[in-house]
Amino acid sequence: MHNLQKFYVDGQWVEPQGAEILDVLNPANDQVVSQIRLGNRDDVETAVAAAVNAFPAFSQTTKEERIALLERIIEGYSARLEDLARATTEEMGAPIGFSRQMQVMAGLGHIKVALSILKKTDFTEVMGTTTVVKEPVGVCAMITPWNWPLNQITCKVAPAIAAGCTMVLKPSEVAPRTAHIFAEILHEAGVPKGVFNLVDGDGPTVGAALSEHPQIDMVSFTGSTEAGKKVSIAAAGNLKKVSLELGGKSANIILDDADFAKVIKRSVRGVMTNTGQSCNAQTRLLVPEDRLAETIEIAKASAESVRTGDPMAEDTAMGPVVSKLQWQRVQALIQKGIDEGAELIAGGVGSPEGLETGCFVKPTVFAGVTPEMSIAREEIFGPVVSIMTYKDEDDAVAIANNHIYGLSGGVYSADLERANAVAARMRTGMVHINGAPADAKAPFGGYRQSGTGREWGRYGMEEFMETKSMMGSIPKA
Repeated sequence: MHNLQKFYVDGQWVEPQGAEILDVLNPANDQVVSQIRLGNRDDVETAVAAAVNAFPAFSQTTKEERIALLERIIEGYSARLEDLARATTEEMGAPIGFSRQMQVMAGLGHIKVALSILKKTDFTEVMGTTTVVKEPVGVCAMITPWNWPLNQITCKVAPAIAAGCTMVLKPSEVAPRTAHIFAEILHEAGVPKGVFNLVDGDGPTVGAALSEHPQIDMVSFTGSTEAGKKVSIAAAGNLKKVSLELGGKSANIILDDADFAKVIKRSVRGVMTNTGQSCNAQTRLLVPEDRLAETIEIAKASAESVRTGDPMAEDTAMGPVVSKLQWQRVQALIQKGIDEGAELIAGGVGSPEGLETGCFVKPTVFAGVTPEMSIAREEIFGPVVSIMTYKDEDDAVAIANNHIYGLSGGVYSADLERANAVAARMRTGMVHINGAPADAKAPFGGYRQSGTGREWGRYGMEEFMETKSMMGSIPKA
């Protein structure tokens, strides 16, 4: 068991003022793998004070100094890849191969992209006699989730460092060890005291204290839409900048000229990746009415071929969901799908045979799903696919857009021009055309109740900057 009962504040590991201890469970076997202390408002005050004190000096560091710092962080991160992968698997259940290849490498990718963007960024622009300056927004609060812990930590911390900000991170209390290892990496890389601070805790206590704190200039939050609304309300008291990456219920439109044998299999397996615990998972599978029977046959076989089991086993494709609470939520929504009349074609309620211990869910597929059903409206955050049918392209786009969320989506077609035309009509922050992978240099974020602002690449770095106009700074010609 890992003892994580200290916080990283002002360049050192310190004893928390909060006394409550929380057991962190391995969702594959319900065993305690780590223990943390839950912080309180006094812990937040100490961490924020450290970040406030560090900001004047760090905000004035040169571009070259921050480039060198990020290069050292990359070196340190690269030396801890296996530690980070095992921590990810132990705490949130991703298969070890997936943790190594995707979870951990996504984090490394964001740091490398931040370094690349920083090297290319010119923080000043001349407009006649005015100099326009991009400068760090200030002290940032970062609240991150458990489903892609390193991805979400690095896509906030790395661009904030590149911009010259200081910060306080509250990682998920469900999966904190990756954040603690990351803090060790930053310490070894020589991040100046107070620039990066880590406080464990829950949302209602530490998250709320950070969101409403008068000396926090920006909150960057990733999590559920309901929690994001609370962050916004708390932050509104002093009108601090807020960036929100929230929920999704993304539609994947399969046009009639696509190769269904390949595309349906790929789409179903894609939802099962990370056990469906991705905000941008394309869980609404939209197919032409006259291709439904074919789709059901392929989707059923695809779901039933997913190898579910011990996430530490090299051949496991899908591990457990993160916790018993999440397991219960997924089970309730699967049952609701059955009760509301959807056709269950694979999976269902209960644990997979032989996997009764832990938080394992059956890879599940529904057909006959209509837009008003709960499984078409709610973000399940589990390995559940909802097959829906459409009459024509206009109908497909209307179904895809008829939602409170607008984070991601997909379009498959043998005709790229046709796929692009459909993608252009989808009201969502991202569209993956013909299965194109995520691009860490492109903006990540959504429309409507999927959030505000953008992460990743140049757009992500700009979130951590303010714009200043210095009028008259240039002599008249």
